[in-house]
Amino acid sequence: MTTKIIHFTVNGAQETAELEPDCSAADVKDVFWAAAEAEPDHILKLYSVDGVVLNISPLLEANSRDSSYRLEVVASDPKSVGMPNELEAMEHRLQQLEGRVLGEAGQPRGAVCDLTSQVESFKKKLESVKHLSWMGLFKEDGDHQLEASRKTSSSPMSAQQEHQQVRRKFLNMSSLQVTEEVREHLKTPTFDNWQWEEAEMLVLLQVIFTDLDFLTAFHIRLDVLQNFLFQVFCHYNNIPFHNFRHCFCVTQMMYGLIWLTDLKSKVSRMDLLVMLTSALCHDLDHPGYNNVFQINAQTDLALRYNDISPLENHHCAVAFGIMAQPECNILKNLSSDQYKHIRGGMIRCILATDMARHNEILHKFKSIQPVFNFTNREHKEVLMKIMMKVSDISNEARPMAVAEPWLDCLLQEFFNQSDTEKLKGLPVASFMDRDKVSKPSSQTGFIRFVLLPLFTEITKLFPCLEEHILEPVRRALDFYSDLERASKQEEEEGRSSSAGAAGAALL
Repeated sequence: MTTKIIHFTVNGAQETAELEPDCSAADVKDVFWAAAEAEPDHILKLYSVDGVVLNISPLLEANSRDSSYRLEVVASDPKSVGMPNELEAMEHRLQQLEGRVLGEAGQPRGAVCDLTSQVESFKKKLESVKHLSWMGLFKEDGDHQLEASRKTSSSPMSAQQEHQQVRRKFLNMSSLQVTEEVREHLKTPTFDNWQWEEAEMLVLLQVIFTDLDFLTAFHIRLDVLQNFLFQVFCHYNNIPFHNFRHCFCVTQMMYGLIWLTDLKSKVSRMDLLVMLTSALCHDLDHPGYNNVFQINAQTDLALRYNDISPLENHHCAVAFGIMAQPECNILKNLSSDQYKHIRGGMIRCILATDMARHNEILHKFKSIQPVFNFTNREHKEVLMKIMMKVSDISNEARPMAVAEPWLDCLLQEFFNQSDTEKLKGLPVASFMDRDKVSKPSSQTGFIRFVLLPLFTEITKLFPCLEEHILEPVRRALDFYSDLERASKQEEEEGRSSSAGAAGAALL
């Protein structure tokens, strides 16, 4: 291999870079960083002569002066975004707590030290997240101005205005060329959802639907798909866990499982559309309170659906309500039989996410797994439900840095519900009670009795999944089991110390 000559312009000047055959990605980025005279917190973007965004990497193709690339600094200073109000409040409470503990004991306890570490780690994560220049996603000047106006305005931006801002960004980004590097990473369970904004996730969902050739196979116009994706985004509520980001994660995991198991060669493209669209719509308009709450509180949803999976029935109804709008109907060019097939499949898949049906569906799959046949319609329908369930509760199959923040979000939603239940005098589940549950205790039982049996069965049919989802879940169980043991030991030591102090006081 020979040295590659890269011609590009930056700040109006013509530049040349020589890339050695063994240069690393970091080396290449350093070259362009220096040429742009960029600061460490700047974000660079490289365009081809026809305006396509290029990946700044050793794979860049050599070019001539006539086809020079264009290098730009497109964003800077992500720290200027500032800390969320919730984090500031958390930090203030932490300082107060630490002050009290220091005053009473002379030094902070282990739990306070751990909390301090978590807050600092989260702050650093928020301050260091950068948009990936090779996809061309960045904060526009107009966004900075809009954010500034929001901070100074007496009337905050409405949800509708925020949605329209996301729509504008989504449509502006939707024509960008997503690199092969991003496309390949999108097919894996290790994908980090926390690095992406809402508009960017909409772009990636568009990539998923186009990559599986749904637009051609089902005669879906691109603008109709974009309208549908945007309306799905609008119909997820701003709640801690069951929000649009969760919807994206479940859909991305389903997409990854389809690729890992080579399901494209085993089931019809129509069934793939059922699975992906079900994942996308499976928690539409979730209120943040589960079915048990709906039934005990006798909410409108519980009354409407006669206490039978009220949330899941509602998610289905909202999904088909969106598709009832002609400009959002991705199924409008299908035959009557095709529409019935997809509607029936989506209803089955979304209703399968009701955890009250978990054992029923898992036992059914276990009974057919030894003789599973992809040509058997009943077998395929059960598999689609299982794939839906695996995708829905797959966070612990992801890297710890991705999975752990989701646990915090889930516990926050649980605690919100249990607090409301206490106020209303309704029954409170112990796993939702902030006075009875901890992060380790919440996960050990769930992983051991729900995730592992489910993931073990799907791995029997698809052995390739052992490495990708089963082993990570086993490691997560070990991690939280160790934390739970350490927590119990600390509590026992604390009780022994208190008992010893009390005994000494009586002497």
